[in-house]
Amino acid sequence: MADFSIKIDPDQIATITWDCPQKPFNILNFEAINLLDSLIDKIIGDENIIGAVITSAKPDFAAGMDLKVLADLKNLNGDNPAQGLFDGFMQMHSIMRKIERAGMDPKTNKGGKPIVTVLPGTALGIGLEIPLCTHRIFAANNKKAKIGLPEIKVGIFPGAGGTTRLVRKLGIFGASQFLLEGKTVDPIKAKSSGLIDEVSDNPMADAKAWILVARDVDIVKPWDQKGYKLPGGAPYSPSGFMTFVGASAMVNGKTMGAYPAAKAMMSAIYEGSLVPFDTALRIEARWFTNIVMNPSSSAMIRSLFISKGALEKGAVRPKEVPDQRVKTVGILGAGMMGAGIALVAAQAGINVILVDRDQTAADKGKSYSEKYLTDGINRGKISDKIKEETLTRILATNDYTNLSEADLVIEAVFEDAKVKSDVTKAVIEVIPKDCIFASNTSTLPISELANASKYPENYIGIHFFSPVEKMLLVEIIKGKKTEARAVAKALDFVRQIKKTPIVVNDARFFYANRCIIPYLNEGLRMITEGIPPSIIESAAKQLGFPLGPIQLVDETSIELGAKIARATKAAMGASYPNEQIDEILFWMESKGRLGRKAGEGFYNYNEKGKREGFWNGLEKKFPLSTKKIAFIDVQHRLMFIQALEAVRALEEGVLMDIREGDVGAILGWGFAPWSGGPLSWLDILGTPYATERCKVLCETYGPRFKCPPILAELGKNNEAFYDRFSPES
Repeated sequence: MADFSIKIDPDQIATITWDCPQKPFNILNFEAINLLDSLIDKIIGDENIIGAVITSAKPDFAAGMDLKVLADLKNLNGDNPAQGLFDGFMQMHSIMRKIERAGMDPKTNKGGKPIVTVLPGTALGIGLEIPLCTHRIFAANNKKAKIGLPEIKVGIFPGAGGTTRLVRKLGIFGASQFLLEGKTVDPIKAKSSGLIDEVSDNPMADAKAWILVARDVDIVKPWDQKGYKLPGGAPYSPSGFMTFVGASAMVNGKTMGAYPAAKAMMSAIYEGSLVPFDTALRIEARWFTNIVMNPSSSAMIRSLFISKGALEKGAVRPKEVPDQRVKTVGILGAGMMGAGIALVAAQAGINVILVDRDQTAADKGKSYSEKYLTDGINRGKISDKIKEETLTRILATNDYTNLSEADLVIEAVFEDAKVKSDVTKAVIEVIPKDCIFASNTSTLPISELANASKYPENYIGIHFFSPVEKMLLVEIIKGKKTEARAVAKALDFVRQIKKTPIVVNDARFFYANRCIIPYLNEGLRMITEGIPPSIIESAAKQLGFPLGPIQLVDETSIELGAKIARATKAAMGASYPNEQIDEILFWMESKGRLGRKAGEGFYNYNEKGKREGFWNGLEKKFPLSTKKIAFIDVQHRLMFIQALEAVRALEEGVLMDIREGDVGAILGWGFAPWSGGPLSWLDILGTPYATERCKVLCETYGPRFKCPPILAELGKNNEAFYDRFSPES
């Protein structure tokens, strides 16, 4: 069965239907592109066809392009992969242009056949680029549908004409939210923004009716008409100059120059707006080729699209265990974490029993969901009915016996081993014997916590990140006695609440905190060395981190950092490596500067909680160094301290799948997304260089930068992590 089929109705209107066999979504590949090309030839060349509709047999129009196409194009031209990519995308531009011109005379713009698109649901990426070259876009009145060009979020930009067409359609200002931010919107907002033309309860009927009355002038694109001017002005016009300067400033302000795709797209937009349309398409193809050849793009696509999707579909789920979807989840502790877990579970249709020490505390936890849902109504995101149904699923109580029907219990009480142990022992007496029990601990070893349970084989860690409703990652931790059914249960639950899971083996701080704590510590260590905090924070921002290490310490609380430091020192004894960090951390604690929640930390804050520069007491306690600071050293210390910990986690078997190391780092704490994750970053650097750089950092700054044996071995063989450890390998 082919991806595209054609049918001609009695009104002589052809309908091209997209329906990828045995796939839940339509995804474009090159075989399908060539088939579409031949069907367009048939429509243009057949005198008995007066026009055409392109639509989908599936609930959605298209989810995007099969990114394997990019790899295939690279291989088309042997030793010159860039030429293969460029030629392949110029071929695609030719097909899109054929749809757009629809057989019209090149001089008079007459004689073309109207070709329209009907979108039954979501249309993303190429799923919008194809409609943009048709003459009118009709969308079903489907509130769940998402329309947009989100390519920038996976390290590329719309390269099949979407960039050039959208800028010419909306101007750089109107197009920026979709191209530079990757924003997706529902059909109503897509129409008001100018992305599409019509929203209809019967889009197919309306589309065919439009074809029957369409005139020559109705199907000529604005950029093919004489006297066309770019909306908002071209770059050299007074109004256009200001727009392009503003857009460039916005891109650099948001990306700090760390994301090559954004810069390449701005170049394609600027250069393309100075030349005729067909030349602009060549410029777009050239810049798109440039970005696809950039290793950052390949790494982002792999981690944020391919690997992330595979993990969400159960790539690491125990295959032998039957479906473990959760019907009723018990949540112990109605504080911020417990309340957040209750919210996302109830939103997913799961019954929730939210338990706390007294009814008042439990009710307060439920009120978190009520406020969140009310805010959703005020923003037009949900209805009153959805709010009512969601809240009905949450039972707030102080009675453990209500947990008797739960098939999963998540403990989210105070981060103290004794408190967790006492709660576990009490609850294990009332829940079913086969109920899976999970702890939401962020630091305490799961194998030790499991000692409080009669059934350690059913005990597992499910580590959520705060705030639960916003953070995409969930870290699942296997204890020494955890069995496969518990892992499957945790994975199926995470899938139900639409988060991305990673599964790791038990070790102190697991994976995420194991890597992020050294990042925080390195930032604090540099303050004690006299490196200006502004330099440290700027280095992190220019690497693409959402927060610098100093700001992140303030956000997560200095008090919490001091508590973790004391617990770690007690556990590690003489091998504890962070005395230098403790000096500044405990000093800040003694000053009562506990971070943002206290209104004062490394930063000063106004009464509204907004940061107002660094506290001047830092410089008095830790005077600025007179030594020359190598900015690349500051950046490499922040990057390597995390990447090396990820390598050690892989080496020690804490990480069981290299994909989880990269996806978890990006989604869990925002590790330089442009890099594809810490292990991908080492591959981009090249393991031989990374090995040598470790030696220099180790000699200059200390043994924490010592090269792990696996990295040293890969460097010696000039081998990449993904050469050896990817699932395909």
